[in-house]
Amino acid sequence: MMEHGNNGFSEAGLRRLHDVLARHVESGKIPGLVALVGRGGETHVEAIGTMRHDGGAPMRRDTIFRMASTSKPVAMAAAMVLLDECRLRLDDPVQPWLPELADRRVLKRIDGPLDDTVPARRPITVRDLLSSTFGLGMDMTALGSPIMGAIFEQGLTPDLPEPMPEPDEWMRRLGTLPLMYQPGQRWQYQISHDVLSVLVARVTGRPFEAFLRERIFGPLDMKDTAFHVPADQIDRLPTLYAPDPQTGEFHVWDEAVGGRWSRPPAFPGSGGGLVSTADDYHAYFRMLLNGGMHGGQRVLSRPAVELMTTNRLTPEQQAARHAMATDNVHVSFGQGQHGGWGFGMAVRTYRGDYAPIGQFGWDGGAGTTTYADPANQLTGILLTQVGMSTPNAAHLIHDFWTTLYQALDN
Repeated sequence: MMEHGNNGFSEAGLRRLHDVLARHVESGKIPGLVALVGRGGETHVEAIGTMRHDGGAPMRRDTIFRMASTSKPVAMAAAMVLLDECRLRLDDPVQPWLPELADRRVLKRIDGPLDDTVPARRPITVRDLLSSTFGLGMDMTALGSPIMGAIFEQGLTPDLPEPMPEPDEWMRRLGTLPLMYQPGQRWQYQISHDVLSVLVARVTGRPFEAFLRERIFGPLDMKDTAFHVPADQIDRLPTLYAPDPQTGEFHVWDEAVGGRWSRPPAFPGSGGGLVSTADDYHAYFRMLLNGGMHGGQRVLSRPAVELMTTNRLTPEQQAARHAMATDNVHVSFGQGQHGGWGFGMAVRTYRGDYAPIGQFGWDGGAGTTTYADPANQLTGILLTQVGMSTPNAAHLIHDFWTTLYQALDN
């Protein structure tokens, strides 16, 4: 029997949450899931279903998942440590560490030829990378354009079609391309996060993962968070599926044993490379809700957390990001429409569903969602092994948040 203060969840609400999650698993569309909800001192976990769509071992609280784009809010903390220590400054140009990004050219038109460019008006700064506005990104409104074709051909995005090359070679290839927009002009997804991985490694003189482990994962006791799963733990990693968009048939996108996360990657990218558990992510998002504190230890400064978790976009940038989200709802199945963006995560700037303004976090294409809500002191984490090639994981995520907000007991 759970104790209920006035800051927890209602028992009827938690029963309903369980029933809604179980219904998705029983439908046959979601093999298994782990959900964790936390509020005040109370934590509730559901582990439902199996590691494979044809059965296999049951899901457990300590199952390790591929976090996909929910890597972004966590890996961002490494750069915030460097800001706190004045080893980076927000408006410093990045070219001393990233000479590949010096002297940029910018496309005259987003869909124009790659040699039809003008000079960048100013250098790329640390702030541009932190806020995903440095001038290049995954722009789903520009698919089929020469620049998007070049991004895919150069292997600058994860696993399209093969893993990214090691960081120096990746930066070299990135440096051969013009920018899509002037530095600081427009919010664009993904690529800035992987550039930040390289920046942190070069500023610190350490491998990116080693610095993250020392400054973030270690202090938070995130013992299962890394860029690969060691061989003696690989049985805790489920098969990842990308169902066929037409038939819904389960296609294996990544096996655990011998798969992409069974060995250290050439490029430990903060855009989508982490594996983790519900409890590890809970520790991280609780730290953000606690203004950078974990137990008695300070992990990040309060101002650093506030920068990350509040909107950093201008009204013009926000309008463009909002239009992209709502006009491509068929791509995202309704995920990602939050208005604002901080550093490494979405921030709700308007009330568009059951979550209040100020909720922060993000979703991942491998069927993951992780958010915290300061107004309710709430964390919610839902992890599956079903990619977003079909709406099934997104529908589950939507129902998780809708039901969770009804379970608040206040």
